[in-house]
Amino acid sequence: MTYTTTTTAVRGGLLAAAALLLASGAPAQATSQESAGGDWLFVTLTTGDARSSGTRGTLLLCDPPQGHRRAAEACAQLETAGGDIGAVPTRETYCPMIYAPVTAHARGEWQGRPVEYKETFSNTCVLGARTGAVFALDG
Repeated sequence: MTYTTTTTAVRGGLLAAAALLLASGAPAQATSQESAGGDWLFVTLTTGDARSSGTRGTLLLCDPPQGHRRAAEACAQLETAGGDIGAVPTRETYCPMIYAPVTAHARGEWQGRPVEYKETFSNTCVLGARTGAVFALDG
């Protein structure tokens, strides 16, 4: 019984440390890109609910497009929407009615203006239909 409790405590500590590293890494990357100029977003996806979730992210640069496998498409969609992720044209598709929540978060700068976006979608299909390639982080 003590072994299980210790293991659980160690796992919790490691998860907390990983979360702190992820949280402290985002502003450092954003600050270095901010001074370099250009359009950029630090995009993250968190899958799951509060009890069990996983977060992954990347820095999307748009001059030249880089950051994930669909960076060029994402930058083109953002250009069309004036950097407003909520204004990216919705793609017509049928998505399953399965609840598998995913939270999309983006922070950065577009044409000299700060960008902050956060929304939770019912599943990744709905996320893709509403935000285009911006959050296409799977490789």
